[in-house]
Amino acid sequence: MSTPTSGSTPTQQLVDAGVSIWLDDLSRARIASGNLAELITSRNVSGVTTNPSIFQAAIGNANDDSYDAPLAALAASGADVDGAIFELTTTDVRDAADIFRGVFDATGGVDGRVSIEVSPDLAHDTDGTVAEAKKLWAKVDRPNTLIKIPATKAGLPAITAVIAEGISVNVTLIFSLERYGEVIDAYLAGLEQAKANGHDLSAIHSVASFFVSRVDTEVDKRLSAFESEDAEALKSRAGLANARLAYELFEKQFGAARAQELIAAGANVQRPLWASTGVKDPALPDTLYVTELVAPGTVNTMPEKTLEATFDHGVVTGDTVTGAYADAHLVFSQLADLGVDITDVTQTLEDEGVAKFIASWQDLKKTVAAALAAAPETSR
Repeated sequence: MSTPTSGSTPTQQLVDAGVSIWLDDLSRARIASGNLAELITSRNVSGVTTNPSIFQAAIGNANDDSYDAPLAALAASGADVDGAIFELTTTDVRDAADIFRGVFDATGGVDGRVSIEVSPDLAHDTDGTVAEAKKLWAKVDRPNTLIKIPATKAGLPAITAVIAEGISVNVTLIFSLERYGEVIDAYLAGLEQAKANGHDLSAIHSVASFFVSRVDTEVDKRLSAFESEDAEALKSRAGLANARLAYELFEKQFGAARAQELIAAGANVQRPLWASTGVKDPALPDTLYVTELVAPGTVNTMPEKTLEATFDHGVVTGDTVTGAYADAHLVFSQLADLGVDITDVTQTLEDEGVAKFIASWQDLKKTVAAALAAAPETSR
């Protein structure tokens, strides 16, 4: 592990420690202003993640008029709401992918990635997810895209089927170690099928997005109900422990014979990606889920606020994951001893995660429907 270089920025130190920094945000204004390109050089940003909530915030932003003309043109063409959203979001992702193409080329396809998610309405529809993933991949038409598929039970076979087609995937909404193990299996099965289908395994990339801060929020809420010193001492520790044990599982599974055989045939590991890294508790350090989850070959996708906090005052001390497995196991055994049902915690979070994205998607549909209806009659 490299030690932080004196005089270098915290974001550069993260990169030196093997962490790829991706921005968890996208908007047409950020693209057009040059801000997105600027972050590559000034903040070591090497990729972008989007989700339904991010697009809802961008397109629904009353202070951003960059979507007005495209919406008017879509109204004139007779586009419906779903068609308009598809056009707007895939255009933004394609434009962002072009900005990051240099990073993609320089890193051999590892970074420079821009993610776009299948409709959350399809979270429990395997066939619908596969169909939309193929449609998104074809529409964006850039090799540095990642298609986001949620790690629901219905999402798992979709991940395998999409990887088998040679499409690169960002698996999202992972909360539990058990489900993460199933995600790795789905990825490896997809690679095996892709190999049988004659695809170049080296061109297929994937990340597994493990959510962090939401775990603390839910666990801490349950710990408060115990009203004990032991419970208080465990607050704000479950999220990091869960993510660290995910990395332990990553090392184990990708070091095993099944994965090694695929890697020998040219396949890439599916990198762990830390998502939900914004700190929600003001009593905690605002870089907690960045500096405490440093490990080689990981991605940390950050909202801008977290990125700026990290750049400003993040203290990077090298690998903070692989030496902390024993402590992470201890946290989970102590939570179990108290009676915190982690299985229920993670299922609750998955259900809430899907529901939140569906709600954002419905809000986006309403916003776009209103914009299409309000477009000048002369433009139609």
